[in-house]
Amino acid sequence: MKADETFLLTFLNNARQLAVPIYQRTYSWEEPECQQLWDDILRTGSNDQIETHFLGSIVCLGKIQAVTNPEPMLIIDGQQRLTTITILLEAIARSIQQDSEIVTGFSTNKIRDNYLHNANETGEKYYKLVLNKTDKETLFSVIDDTPMPSIPSIRIKENFAFFMNKIAEDKQNLLTICEGIAKLMIVDISLDWSQDNPQLIFESLNSTGKELSQADLIRNFVLMGQEKRKQDHLYNRYWYTMETSFGQENYANDFDDFMRYYLTVKNGITPNKRDVYKEFKLLTYKESHDIEPVIKDVHKYSQYYCYLAFGQEPNSELDSSFFDLQQLKTSVTYPLLLELYDDYENNVLSLEDFITAVRIIESYIFRRAVCDIQSNSMKKTFESFARKIDKSNYLESLTAQFLLLQTYRRFPDNQEFIDKLAKKDIYNFQRREYLFRRLENYGRKEAVSVNEYTIEHIMPQNENLSPAWRESLGENWEDVHSELLHTLGNLTLTGYNSEYSDRPFVEKRDMKGGFRQSPLLLNKELGSFKRWDKEAILHRADLLSKRATEVWPFPDLPDTVINRYRPVKAKSVRSANYTIEDHKRLMEGSTMHSLFSRLSQEIQDLDPIVVEDYRKTYVSYKVEGTLFVTIEGYANSLQVDLCMPFAEIYDPRKMAKQIPPEYGMGRSEARVKMSQFNEIPYVMGLIRQAFRHLIEDEDEDNIRQPAPLGDLDEAYF
Repeated sequence: MKADETFLLTFLNNARQLAVPIYQRTYSWEEPECQQLWDDILRTGSNDQIETHFLGSIVCLGKIQAVTNPEPMLIIDGQQRLTTITILLEAIARSIQQDSEIVTGFSTNKIRDNYLHNANETGEKYYKLVLNKTDKETLFSVIDDTPMPSIPSIRIKENFAFFMNKIAEDKQNLLTICEGIAKLMIVDISLDWSQDNPQLIFESLNSTGKELSQADLIRNFVLMGQEKRKQDHLYNRYWYTMETSFGQENYANDFDDFMRYYLTVKNGITPNKRDVYKEFKLLTYKESHDIEPVIKDVHKYSQYYCYLAFGQEPNSELDSSFFDLQQLKTSVTYPLLLELYDDYENNVLSLEDFITAVRIIESYIFRRAVCDIQSNSMKKTFESFARKIDKSNYLESLTAQFLLLQTYRRFPDNQEFIDKLAKKDIYNFQRREYLFRRLENYGRKEAVSVNEYTIEHIMPQNENLSPAWRESLGENWEDVHSELLHTLGNLTLTGYNSEYSDRPFVEKRDMKGGFRQSPLLLNKELGSFKRWDKEAILHRADLLSKRATEVWPFPDLPDTVINRYRPVKAKSVRSANYTIEDHKRLMEGSTMHSLFSRLSQEIQDLDPIVVEDYRKTYVSYKVEGTLFVTIEGYANSLQVDLCMPFAEIYDPRKMAKQIPPEYGMGRSEARVKMSQFNEIPYVMGLIRQAFRHLIEDEDEDNIRQPAPLGDLDEAYF
């Protein structure tokens, strides 16, 4: 390794050529990073007391000679800064008047000849900086002032325009910017192929100001360690085609997530977002010593993902089902969908059954949203769902597994769905556009674009209803208006919202373009109503809710079939069934009985899914067999153990104590001692956190928000 401190412009002037190897990420700086660089340069150039501004290290790989070596040096770290400075220098070169040198070394020709070009070379050797395949031609077109390629590098194009605009808006500071650039310092670190390990150095460096993505690390891991011919083969055959299929924006925004879903398919567990690279390395070590079979498999699944997520599916009916599911914005379904697609591709799952399966998943997601069932639990529901499917009876088995889901994971049946949908505040429902689009287009061969229509309240939103409306709604018109205004029965789609205004129902029905003339199926029944009152609204809500059960059907199977897939319950290891009579310090007549009874009732009131279970030495509270809290009675106190990570508990009064692993009940990590009734509200706030930790299945990548003080401190504030 050879390291020298030098000015950035000296480094560029001395460099014969700098090349970004194919294993490096594409150029990824966006406006915030460019703005920060601009501000730093402007501040440095405007202050005579600042002699230098350190820009970080530039790490290059080549022969032992420094960057003056005729062979191109490969950039291991620093390409984002070098590319951005190159773009900025070209913007300055274009902004300086011809034959003008505003400060020593800063004329149009000197900038280009010293820092952007190798004047005596041709072809790619003509350029000081050569980027990878995605960015190269766009940078060349910027430097040469020629038309952009047909598919340009978005970041280079946008950032060059950013600097051109900054200079145009602030021409009086052009001299200051040049002086600032002249003060930029770097540490030039040159690595020797034969002595240094670029992979380890790459993993440890990140001085660009933009964190390396998990995809960046994986790409580098896959390609860097290969000899040149294998490297080119893997990049061109697999990685570059994945980048192309995703597209630049989707690759930057979604590839990390895709890799996370891919690893979920392979391992049955969703990795933490920050651990995707680590888990991928473990997978490659486990699967094969040769990286190609692994990257080939990733490439295959990436194509499935593009079909699912980006509208690239060639079969129109399957693509339509993907589109509808995508509108629900529920990415937790991807691990199951990717496995389904692989089975479809391998003729294990038929096209017809695949489409049906996607529609079942859509119904499951949407019915739960309508019924206000917490969605956070679905990550675990879907991450290992495919492993429960009997692929010899694929669709039947998949359907049965959905129907076997219980309590907070349940598939709402028709009665629950109809009741909730008819009464729900649809106007403020997050998925209302999706709801109306699917209701309107179900059964249509020619889809209607609902984006051309607006939501219409048949009974107007205006609280000061006209006398005609009050008469129509009846004596209790205020109650009807308050109760049913935003419900499904009172909402429709129209292109005549402004014309309808607050007109009486009959006028809306019979006017030109009114409900009777509407081409929309949602308005079909409205022409037959003689008046619009509570009875009419509820009747229409019932009609639409029943239609919704056809759009989002409940997957019915006979109990005899479902029972074939029901898991066999393990035999209980207990030798006796315990009751409160086995807990002398909790039973009636004991000091702690009243306190325990009150606390126990409040725990069970958290949700109907909570089950109380008496064990030999303690009382447990479970959801679907999984513990979240236990209570043990003592002479003058209750001992409450919480099953959640101690570090994640929000406990401002420090009432909970950490349990050493050897003394906990399996998953229990926190212990609370209580003896007074006025402690119940606070302790319930802690218990509620353990309950939420279990059923909400929070994403470990998000910071857990503290419980509201009202949950914890109402006894003390």
